[in-house]
Amino acid sequence: MIEPRGCFFEDLTIGMSATYAKTITDADIQSFSSLSGDTNPLHLDHQFAAASVFGSRIAHGMLAASLLSTVFGTKLPGPGGIYISQNIRFRAPVRPGETVVAEARVVATDGKRLRATFACSCTVDTRVVIEGEAVIQVPSRADARPAKPTTEEASGLSLIPGAVTA
Repeated sequence: MIEPRGCFFEDLTIGMSATYAKTITDADIQSFSSLSGDTNPLHLDHQFAAASVFGSRIAHGMLAASLLSTVFGTKLPGPGGIYISQNIRFRAPVRPGETVVAEARVVATDGKRLRATFACSCTVDTRVVIEGEAVIQVPSRADARPAKPTTEEASGLSLIPGAVTA
């Protein structure tokens, strides 16, 4: 079995970037509310939200911001990266039905600590809704270990009864 692995620290260069896009649905907002416990009526109640400064329901800011975690965990650096810190500024609301594009771009690296700093943003069309910076610890190629074979693989035995591999 091969372990999923993203970029190694040695593969990162200043300017590398990755994106993830998702359309935020009513179901996403309901699920996030249930998961997080954030039942603010700005997110859930049409009537309450209509009377607010926003004029209609909005998605949780952290729901949109969580798309940055998707970039880090699945794309850049990808599996094996460890989220160290994140600062974010919420610039504009995200409404149900809008597509959020989360982007992370390498702006600095620290070879001694194996950490990369990323400029982060979330946009809807051309409007920046979230911006900030994140620090991710990235695995080093020098520390990578090959996956250990299972007992069956090491012995040449098959998991199929009666079959033996060469």
